[in-house]
Amino acid sequence: MDVSFSTRRLGAADIRFMREINALFAEAFEAQQDYPPDHPSDEWLAKKLADPHVIAVAASVRGQVVGGLTAYILPKLEQERSEIYIYDLAVAQTYRRRGVAIALIAEVRKTARETGAWVIFVQADYGDDPAIALYTKLGEREDVLHFDISPKQN
Repeated sequence: MDVSFSTRRLGAADIRFMREINALFAEAFEAQQDYPPDHPSDEWLAKKLADPHVIAVAASVRGQVVGGLTAYILPKLEQERSEIYIYDLAVAQTYRRRGVAIALIAEVRKTARETGAWVIFVQADYGDDPAIALYTKLGEREDVLHFDISPKQN
């Protein structure tokens, strides 16, 4: 199998690639309801992909997405610095364990250096052993609690 792939950060003109990444996320996370194929609108995607605080990276083989990552630059107020949060990362089943995820994260590291971000962080779910192994290889583990707070409640 050809494992030669390229990675690049997406921009406003890369709506097709972002839609392919969202389809990959839907499949990998078994969450089709969270990544519907006809949402968000092209206008929304173009605007967000143009936002310098939004990072979307595609790994592709012959123009087809085989991996994707979304991350966000979070400006801080306690010091003149930012953090980057990797929110979603997925690799197509047939391309896993071939360096695609590491290459995607390398693009985020490049952005971190360019923007002066002091740290990149990512969460992994208990039981997601491949993700935990990958992130353990790349960084320092912190055990934290995560809470989702609804904006609809007082």
